[in-house]
Amino acid sequence: MSNTLILLIVLGLGVFGFFAGRSRAMATAGGDRRLLHSLPNYYGANVALNAIVPAVIVLFTWSIVQPMVINGAVSGMINQDRIAEGSSLGLVMSDVRRVAEGLDVAVAQGVMTPDMASDLRAESSNVREQLAEVGVALGSGVTSETLQAAQSYRAMAGTGNLLKTLVVLLVSVAGLAVSWRLITRDYRARNVVEKGIMIVLIGAASIAILTTVGIVLSLIFNTYEFFKLYPVTDFFFGTNWSPSFSGRGQSSELGILPLLWGTLYISFIALLVAVPIGLFAAIYLSEYASKTVRSIAKPMLEVLAGIPTIVYGLFALLTVGPMLVEVFGDGGLLGVNWMSGGTAVMTAGLVMGMMLIPFVSSLSDDIINAVPQAMRDGSLGLGATHSETVRQVIIPAALPGIVGAILLAASRAIGETMIVVLGAGAAARLSLNPFDAMTTVTAKIVSQLTGDSDFSSPVALVAFALGITLFVVTLGLNIFALYIVRKYREQYE
Repeated sequence: MSNTLILLIVLGLGVFGFFAGRSRAMATAGGDRRLLHSLPNYYGANVALNAIVPAVIVLFTWSIVQPMVINGAVSGMINQDRIAEGSSLGLVMSDVRRVAEGLDVAVAQGVMTPDMASDLRAESSNVREQLAEVGVALGSGVTSETLQAAQSYRAMAGTGNLLKTLVVLLVSVAGLAVSWRLITRDYRARNVVEKGIMIVLIGAASIAILTTVGIVLSLIFNTYEFFKLYPVTDFFFGTNWSPSFSGRGQSSELGILPLLWGTLYISFIALLVAVPIGLFAAIYLSEYASKTVRSIAKPMLEVLAGIPTIVYGLFALLTVGPMLVEVFGDGGLLGVNWMSGGTAVMTAGLVMGMMLIPFVSSLSDDIINAVPQAMRDGSLGLGATHSETVRQVIIPAALPGIVGAILLAASRAIGETMIVVLGAGAAARLSLNPFDAMTTVTAKIVSQLTGDSDFSSPVALVAFALGITLFVVTLGLNIFALYIVRKYREQYE
């Protein structure tokens, strides 16, 4: 039974428990709710929470622990002496899981019976072709050892899923029955429910914090493994990025400076586009536009924030790039030969700037509107014109918040990927020419993790070093921006 179906059953038991608990509470009070310690809905909510929350916790924990346990058990069946050169146990286990999933798909589609999937032998049949018929593509042939491990993996997973279903439903029913039995008219259901909700809220906050901690730790540990294989100084001070996917990557040059330069250069051009347009748009909407114009223009401007970045990337590749080539390319309108192709820093920077306009304009608009009206009235009362009030009073007062909005937009630009991949190219170089093709840290993180390389090699692990470097840069910008915004808010609260 799938996790979704189990969760739906648990939620159904919770709904049933709510009405059952409410009915029992009214029955214990003889139908007079005034005799109850809490409102009837609190009794129902108590039963529902006890039926849902413990079961969901068990389901979530089981879903995380079961694959780890099965993976550990099955990996012990793999003879590491037989692992092919250039491969690893992790890659073999990936093939095992892929074959196990393929057998499940074949059984689900009726191509194989459960007994056929369990008795299948690699020596007597072409497992790869059989799984390809049900839409499961394998990169190489399936060995006898891999097939046996996959069958064991599938059997353990089936047993684990059955036990998971029984245990989760048993916990849900037990929670419902126990909480239902405890209901009396003097039972303090409201106190219990409010305490339970507080625990749920604390758990949600803890999950968010632990997720952040997990991301950071995974970056740190894998970055440490990378620096055991590649010198730290060559990474941070190297001026050449030339990964080699042959062998284990010892011939690679993995200097981050060209990637950082491309990231900052593209972000700088994007901010040159987004900051003036976004700030001027915010000033117009907050100080000059009528209510009718503002009600139409502001939502239309914010539509830009909802466009997927892949669409911006296609716009850069198919429209902005060719347009710039027609102007700055060989035989273009200006008669110069500055740009040889559509992919360039300028292309990505212009399109990324368009994407950042709503970030700057919306935040700046809210910040400008938060300036107290008394400051406007005082300036106008002293004889200043509207434009002088905007220029000499409102903008200086809102400047800390505007700077924070710009820094938040900068961190968004630094982390962008798709626009860079499609608009700026993939060349890692140190150049001042904005019409050259360059790339960024985020684009190389994607390429390094999708290349044909052993995951334990430097050319794959370098993605984590790139990621933690980018994380530190964006975290610093965000902290600085939040500090400025918080300081601004304290000024007017």
